[in-house]
Amino acid sequence: MKDEVLNSADEQYLVKCCQNNSPSAQKVLYNMHVESMMILCLRYIVNQEDAREVLMDGFLNFFKHIKTFTYQGEGSVKAWLKKIVVNQCLMHLRKRQPFFIQAKEFEQYDTVGTDDDVLGHLSVKEIIKLVHSLPDGYRAVFNLYVFEGKNHREIGELLAISENTSKSQLHRARTMLREKLLQEAKINY
Repeated sequence: MKDEVLNSADEQYLVKCCQNNSPSAQKVLYNMHVESMMILCLRYIVNQEDAREVLMDGFLNFFKHIKTFTYQGEGSVKAWLKKIVVNQCLMHLRKRQPFFIQAKEFEQYDTVGTDDDVLGHLSVKEIIKLVHSLPDGYRAVFNLYVFEGKNHREIGELLAISENTSKSQLHRARTMLREKLLQEAKINY
């Protein structure tokens, strides 16, 4: 199949071609989603080389299992790919120890107020920069809760932690972010 035809093909047709092992269709689907999936990886993984490696592993899994995928309309390919890439990110983070920080290591952050308006005045880019400064475990829980819309039960299942640990990690992540914002505000004044 000519690349020009595939570039203008709809996702459903591209999926069928990929299910029939078409490298050209794989390339087109890859190009369609690589940028947004890289941004997704960078939300979880700060190191760009690691993020690229995780991204490639995610796409490999995507194409390896595409025969099991059932197209369910516009957006279903991206949703399925996103789920695979998030899981790859989490697997990468789980390999790094320690993944979750014990409460006593960051007790000083529990004294900061709980006003969520501190984050409300920032752009997404500024929030992501601050999120990158969080320890891996906090960052994973924060991303899953805030950006992926997962509840604490789902986060617990994904990360093999308790629901209460998820809540605690999110609270500490938010508290650390507030503290960093307050420190930055003092420096800028």
